[in-house]
Amino acid sequence: MKEPVVTSQLAIEHGLTEEEFEKIKGYLGRVPTFTELGVYSVMWSEHCSYKNSIKILKTLPNTGPQLLVGAGEENAGLVDIGDGMACAFKIESHNHPSAVEPYQGAATGVGGIHRDIFTMGARPVASLNSLRFGSLENPRVRFLLEGVVHGISDYGNSFGVPTVAGDVFFDPSYEGNPLVNAMSVGLVEAGKTASAAAPGPGNPVLIVGASTGRDGIHGATFASEEISEESESKRPSVQVGDPFMEKLLLEATLEAIATGAIAGIQDMGAAGISCSSSEMSAKSKTGMRINLDNAPQRESGMTAYEMLLSESQERMLIVAHKGREQEIQAVFDKWDVSCEIIGEVTDTGKVEYWMHGELKASIPADSLVLGGGAPVYEREVKKPAYIDQKHAFDLSRIPDEKSPETALRKLLKSPNIASKRWIYEQYDHMVRTNTAVGPGASNAGVIRIKGTNKALVVKTDCNGRYVYLNPRKGGQIAVAEAARNVVCSGAKPLAITNCLNFGNPYKPEVYWVFKEAVGGMGDACRLLQTPVTGGNVSFYNENPKGAVFPTPTIGMLGLIDDITTQLMTPGFKKSENVVVYLGAPRKGLGGSEYLATVQGLTEGDAPEFDLNYEAVFQTFLLDVIRSGLVASAHDISDGGLLSCLAEKCIFSGFGATISTEALMEYSKTTKQECLFSEAQSGVVVSCTAEQLDAIKAKTLAIGSIGCILLGKVSGTRLEVDDDIKIETSEMLSIYENAIPDRMKQTVS
Repeated sequence: MKEPVVTSQLAIEHGLTEEEFEKIKGYLGRVPTFTELGVYSVMWSEHCSYKNSIKILKTLPNTGPQLLVGAGEENAGLVDIGDGMACAFKIESHNHPSAVEPYQGAATGVGGIHRDIFTMGARPVASLNSLRFGSLENPRVRFLLEGVVHGISDYGNSFGVPTVAGDVFFDPSYEGNPLVNAMSVGLVEAGKTASAAAPGPGNPVLIVGASTGRDGIHGATFASEEISEESESKRPSVQVGDPFMEKLLLEATLEAIATGAIAGIQDMGAAGISCSSSEMSAKSKTGMRINLDNAPQRESGMTAYEMLLSESQERMLIVAHKGREQEIQAVFDKWDVSCEIIGEVTDTGKVEYWMHGELKASIPADSLVLGGGAPVYEREVKKPAYIDQKHAFDLSRIPDEKSPETALRKLLKSPNIASKRWIYEQYDHMVRTNTAVGPGASNAGVIRIKGTNKALVVKTDCNGRYVYLNPRKGGQIAVAEAARNVVCSGAKPLAITNCLNFGNPYKPEVYWVFKEAVGGMGDACRLLQTPVTGGNVSFYNENPKGAVFPTPTIGMLGLIDDITTQLMTPGFKKSENVVVYLGAPRKGLGGSEYLATVQGLTEGDAPEFDLNYEAVFQTFLLDVIRSGLVASAHDISDGGLLSCLAEKCIFSGFGATISTEALMEYSKTTKQECLFSEAQSGVVVSCTAEQLDAIKAKTLAIGSIGCILLGKVSGTRLEVDDDIKIETSEMLSIYENAIPDRMKQTVS
């Protein structure tokens, strides 16, 4: 194929700017070849280079005694969990591919994030996902949901890692642009990890795994532009996954790493061979000479451009210690996985790609990568006008709720609160038998660490509506709520990963929201001592109708020291136990699910929140749980106190008799706010009367934690004041059937 003449116009068509094209010519000292232009276009795309976000990301706290590698140093974060063990974990997006081809988009997102974990030498032990969709009344949304869930389940179930937790949120803002964030968690012996490096000139370079095809070409640039009517034509940009190949690749990779023959290894994700070869070389300040003819090809007639930009799945790049490459090849042969030598490490500082005896590209490795020569921008910011308008909305205009029981039924039917069983029952959450608490009636996922009494507690969380209304506060709440869920499970929060889903960064209003939300995340991480181990930025989550709710998804990791005594779940445990509210006053309806579902409004500020109070509260809450003073704990979030109480009944089968009078007095607020406010730092627990006395003593010692007796566990129905008398069985029926009933409608 005759390569086209490279011009600034061709560079623009590749997603580069004229200034960036000039910068490329400066690095090379000449006009790039067509293949070189393709490599720069994917490596300098937002998806790979983080060029519009890295300056802001560097403001996040990324150090702490529990971190074994710094943020961005390796394929995933690595946290010390004691007893000579470490936990590798990371979350990434596959939003744009899932919008175009939901099944493969979601499936390959799961596969890609697992590879980031096992290339570090860690065995994946748990999966999570964080999903966002438009209204389920829309047939297209139902089609997307069905495809995404099917893709996640088929890949994850075949690969053999349990999906233990996640979160799902529906709002019209996500119409046409779903968010599909996948998280993987793995375990490895400390000191036995592998690095994404290319040390030692002369060391051979091997490609292992699947053959290279034309799927996924320009996937990174596709993920760095807005969804439009033309996006459907970019279906070839979506990769195709093979979970059975990945299972073999997992076992072969872990065994090969254990031989000690591997000097460096990296997954081929976005930008494929281009990315892994250049990033590994730049990290070690070396270079590579790659012969693309030696890479197994799935299709005939592929060009160097296509080979380098392909994002075919289930592939790795390995640097072997010279003379030990045959040990690696023997391991992969044993597992019937392709393993071919395609080049060697050099001392030139350049990545050179040869094909058919011709040098197709020669590029300084450092010029391609994040932290090297890739461009770095901080965009113009402008506070969106809508924020002040939303805050100015007079919430006193909201009429008093005349029928809290009717409102409760509406909330339980809302897909944001209703059971997600239709989704998670398609996932295998018990494979490998480590799952102690899985999806459903839980605050977070809990995975036993075999051979110890310890357990990992993991949670994904973010309410994009809060971030939309108040980006700074919303970012803080995203971290705090994820941590609170981990604490409610009996674990100490350790660290976070994040997946930052926003609109077009070239729009000043979008960039202002992004910058503020990241600032809020940093505020919370510093105060709660949960450093950021790494993550992912996904910009351009827009369609012709506008941007999605800004959604900085948090993946939180916590640790239970003794699962036999510290594990906590949300459902009531025993009749006649007292029901107790712990936390801050219940004030304000802004940003609440009640306001959105019952009143049809997204108005006001994000919920009431005091970050300093939250830090004290979480320390107190973990203390009372680990002291054995509570039988159940469930944090108050979507739907407020009333939804929390209903879920505690639903999860247990018990009823409860509740009075809100004392809590209203404590909060100095109306019953409507008391029942439906999503003010933060609130948890409902159950315990004995004697335990309540001990809890009160602890709150008095602190002086700021509310401890309000609400009532007791009794009977089989929830009774709240004189307003609500509803059988737990009826609540369960509404809660469980809300999403299945919608999905029974025709999917098109």
